[in-house]
Amino acid sequence: MASESSSEGFLQYHEPGIVDILTIISFFTFLSVASYISAKVIRAGIIGQIAVGIIYGVPLANILQHTWQETFLYLGYIGLILIIFEGGLTARLDLLRANFTLSLCGAATGVILPIGLSYLLLFLGFGYGAVETFIIGAALSATSLGTTFAVISGASKVVDLSQTRVGAILVSAAVIDDVTGLVMSSVIHDLGSLSGGNVNLGWLIGRPILASALMAILTPVLSKWVLAPLFRKYIERRFAAYDHLSNIILMILVLCAFISIAAYAGTSVLFGAFLAGSFLTYLPSKHPEGPFVVLSREQGERERHKSPTFVHTFECYVLDALEYVLGPLFFASIGFAIPFLDLWTGEAVWRGVVYTLLMLVGKFLVGIWIPIWSMFESRKGKKQDGEEEKEASAEAGMADADADGSGKNVESPLKGSLMPALLLGMAMVARGEIGLLIVQIGYNQTNYVSEAGFLTAIWAILLNTILGPVAVGMVVKYKGKPISDGLWGLVRDQK
Repeated sequence: MASESSSEGFLQYHEPGIVDILTIISFFTFLSVASYISAKVIRAGIIGQIAVGIIYGVPLANILQHTWQETFLYLGYIGLILIIFEGGLTARLDLLRANFTLSLCGAATGVILPIGLSYLLLFLGFGYGAVETFIIGAALSATSLGTTFAVISGASKVVDLSQTRVGAILVSAAVIDDVTGLVMSSVIHDLGSLSGGNVNLGWLIGRPILASALMAILTPVLSKWVLAPLFRKYIERRFAAYDHLSNIILMILVLCAFISIAAYAGTSVLFGAFLAGSFLTYLPSKHPEGPFVVLSREQGERERHKSPTFVHTFECYVLDALEYVLGPLFFASIGFAIPFLDLWTGEAVWRGVVYTLLMLVGKFLVGIWIPIWSMFESRKGKKQDGEEEKEASAEAGMADADADGSGKNVESPLKGSLMPALLLGMAMVARGEIGLLIVQIGYNQTNYVSEAGFLTAIWAILLNTILGPVAVGMVVKYKGKPISDGLWGLVRDQK
C-alpha cells in the first residue's frame, strides 16, 4: 500500500505516536528552560541550548530520530541566516564605515594569530602535520557570526551594542573573519583534488575572495546610485498603503536574492544575508516626511501616509519564531555536531584544554587594537588642539596659552578604552558553525586531519564557544553602562 500511495503522488497521513509527540515537546521545552537557566547563571543562554543538542542528539543519548536531527539542522541554519539578516537590518552603516579600517586590523589579527599560534603548538609542539595544522588553525580563525549577533541581542537589555562604536567594530570584524573562514573552507574542501592536479588553485582561492569583494563593493554602490533612488521615487510611497505586507514581501525577495547570489558566486551565504539586511536599511528615504521615518511601529501602522520600518516588520512577523524556535534549533544543531563521548580521553582533554587557552588568547588580542587606536586618536587630537591654541594665541596677542588645556585628559581615552577592548576581545573568542564546518570538512573529506587533531580542534571550538559569551555577559552586566557612556559607546545616529 505504501509503495502504491507513493507512486500515486501523495504521502500517507499517519497520526504521530504519543512517544514521538512527547519527545518533541520535551526537546523544545528543555531548549527554553536550559536557555533561561544558563542566561541567569552564566549570562549566556546559547550554552544551555548547545547542551540540550548534545544530550538529545547523536553525541550522547540520541533521543531524537536521525531524520529529525537533520531537519532541525536545516531549520536551524535558516535561523542562523535570519539572525545575521537581523544583524544587517539593525547595523549602523555610518559606524561600520567610520570604523572600517580598525575593523580590518582586528579581523586580520583574528585570522593570522590563531593560525600562527596553531603552528607553534600543534606543528612544533604536538607534531601534527603542516597541512593538518593549517586546517585546524583555519577552523579556529573563524568567529561565529551567529553567536556574535546572539551576544549582541542578549546584551540589548543592558546596552544596545549595535548602536555603539565597539559593537560596530565587532560586527565588521566578525563578518570579515567569517568570509575569510569560508574562503579557507573552500580551499580545504578541494585539498584532495589539489593533490591530483585537477583543480586550479588560483581560481579556487580567488573566486570566493573576488565574489566577496564584488558583493561588498557593488551592493553599496548600486544601492546609493541606482536602487535607492528608484525605490524612493517610484515605490516608497506605495508601501505606506500596505504596511507590513509590502515590507515582508520585499524582505523575502531581497534576502533570497542576496543569499542565492552569494551561494552561486562562491562566497558565504551568511555574508549575503548580512548584506541583504544592510541593503534594506539604506533603501528608504531619511527625510522627516518620508514614509519610513516614524517614531514607533504603531505610528507606521496607524497613519495612512506612513509605513512601519523593515525592522518593525521583522519584529512583527519573524522575531518570535526566530527567538523561540529557529534560533534555539541552530544552537542545538551545533550540539548535534560535537562528538561528545570521544572527547573524554586523557590525551584529548589536556591537548584540547591547552589549545583552547592558546586560541582564546589568539582572538582576545583582537581587542588590543582599541587602546592602540585610542592612543593614536588622542595624540592626533592633542596635536590639532595645540595648533588651534597657537593660532588663537597669535590672533589674540597672548604671550602664553594655557599649558593644561591640551593635556588635562591625556590618560582618559586610554583608560576608557580598556573595558571596550576587553568586550571586543572576548566577543571575538566564540567559534561555532564555521569552525565546525571547516574542521569536519578537513576530517571527513581529506586525508590530512587525524582523529587526535580533530578532537583537539573540537575541544577548542566547544570551550571557546562557551567561554566567549560567558565572559561577554559578565562584562556587559557589570561594565555595560560605563562602556555605553564612554568614547567607544553609544553614538547618535547620523541621518
